[in-house]
Amino acid sequence: MKVLAIVLLVSAGMTLPAFAQDKAKAAKKAGGGDMTFFVTSVGKGNGADLGGLEGADAHCNALAKAAGSKRTSWKAYLSTTQPGGEAGVNARERIGKGPWRNAKGVVVARNVADLHSAKVNINKKTALSEKGEPIKGRGDSPNEHDILTGSDPAGMYSTAGGDTTCGNWTKSGEGSAIVGHHDRAGLKPTRHMESWNSSHGSRGCSQDQLKSSGGAGLFYCFAPN
Repeated sequence: MKVLAIVLLVSAGMTLPAFAQDKAKAAKKAGGGDMTFFVTSVGKGNGADLGGLEGADAHCNALAKAAGSKRTSWKAYLSTTQPGGEAGVNARERIGKGPWRNAKGVVVARNVADLHSAKVNINKKTALSEKGEPIKGRGDSPNEHDILTGSDPAGMYSTAGGDTTCGNWTKSGEGSAIVGHHDRAGLKPTRHMESWNSSHGSRGCSQDQLKSSGGAGLFYCFAPN
């Protein structure tokens, strides 16, 4: 059958390289493409202590590599703050320009503006792990919809005061971090509860404290492009 298919292609004037290119173009048109966005399937196991931004980025890259991704510049969607009013790091400025696709090829946002607007396509069906698997959300057991971000709705570091990043992702005890809900669901249908990146502060920074409010130390990873 394979030989027959090749003969038919050649007789039709189509070479094998051209056929492969046409298949790739068709897949891209259908929505496929390289994965450039995922939710970590597992955290680092030490609560919100991710080893800072460097450790979080390394975790993104390790998970992506294990899943077969050829990309090597993954960035965690995390903000940091600085004392004394100094400018922190904004998550939105770490992730490139977009567009970003999940492991199934579905576009979750075309650019940074869309990512932080009502156009964003992040929800329980699209916020998949690097393996292409759904992340447990509200109604599942256990609920793991609290995704670490340390960010306000615009993807910038918070100016609310107090600890909003668990010590810039180095604490696993006292403290707090802003989390978003990947499933866009909460106790009430409010703007914050339905936010993918800025829903509320965590109860603490330890693994158990994150679990107590519906988290597992997971975070978003983006491949800059």
